[in-house]
Amino acid sequence: MDFSISSEQKELRKSLIEFAQAELNDEIASRDLAQEFPRDLWSKCGERRLQGLPVPRQYGGLELDPLSCAMALEALGYGCQDNGLLFAISAHLVASVVPIWTFGNEEQRRRYLPGMCNGSIIGCNAITEPETGSDAFAMSTRAEKSEGGYRLTGIKRYISNAPVADVTIVYALTDEEKRFHGGITAFLVERGTPGFQVSRNKIDKMGLRTVLMGELILEDVYVSDAAILGGIGAGAKAFMHSMDWERICLFAAHVGTMERLLEVSVKHAKNRKQFGQPIGKFQAISHRIADMKMTLEAARLLIYRGAWNLGRSTGVSLDASIAKLFASEAFVSAALATSQVHGAMGYLTEFGIERMVRDALGSTIYSGTSEMQRNIIARWLGL
Repeated sequence: MDFSISSEQKELRKSLIEFAQAELNDEIASRDLAQEFPRDLWSKCGERRLQGLPVPRQYGGLELDPLSCAMALEALGYGCQDNGLLFAISAHLVASVVPIWTFGNEEQRRRYLPGMCNGSIIGCNAITEPETGSDAFAMSTRAEKSEGGYRLTGIKRYISNAPVADVTIVYALTDEEKRFHGGITAFLVERGTPGFQVSRNKIDKMGLRTVLMGELILEDVYVSDAAILGGIGAGAKAFMHSMDWERICLFAAHVGTMERLLEVSVKHAKNRKQFGQPIGKFQAISHRIADMKMTLEAARLLIYRGAWNLGRSTGVSLDASIAKLFASEAFVSAALATSQVHGAMGYLTEFGIERMVRDALGSTIYSGTSEMQRNIIARWLGL
């Protein structure tokens, strides 16, 4: 593994941090409180093609390798304090853009990718249902063959970006018996398709309030054969590939946020005085911050290893699960530590640290819970 950072990657990191700090951090507290999706900021990111980092230039992307993508999202996580916006961009990129780029045919790529890369088209991924979460492939949404296409019926729940999405990748059963093993198909469903609607446009959440979540209702939704992504029965393969990207690149953004939280904590520990000396001189504080540094560096290495392998192999699910599990739990730990180091300041909304705690807590749930990641790792070990 070669993690040496090239001059191009250094410049990419520098430019993205400067962009995020200058353009993406105004009025975060107010839009978090109002649970507003910042479409204007989304568009600014689209102007830089951040929603299409790995996509070939011929389709409007930046054509970055997976490690560079991870570094770019890490830089955004460091510079941008709006974790909801970061989540919206990352989810769009890894769960919608990557599957269309990887599994789509030429017509689908040309139809969707340019707009998805520049931010004019927003995508979402719909697999979770009322009775399925971790057991995603126990879905009940069905696709019945119809003349020239399929009719989709079902409900999808907790779908990030759904209220603002223009195109949705809907996973549905096409073979009840096969299910995961060739029985699930992915379909591209556009906003406004008859029978396809978003309910619960604003689901209240503890954190990540600026990324909107909704429920999708599919009532006899007809889509033509041209809407099939990757072929009949290829849905599970497309989803699992996107999850490898998600568990690595989405959590790269959290590594960037952890680095910023570490710097904020070190600064406060140096400046805040109690009992005649900076609080950083007390081991209770300095050791907590030292642990933050240790877990940050370990998380970064695991993410980088996963991203490096993602660009060279299709068998990266174990690396992705390890990276996701460690980075998510490290993120929660770093946010809680920052709050504790800041005392009352860490608890008050005006300083924004409590928002980091609320945002971090979801990371051990989405993209597969910590418990599921441990199950995956155990299975890889033959247990």
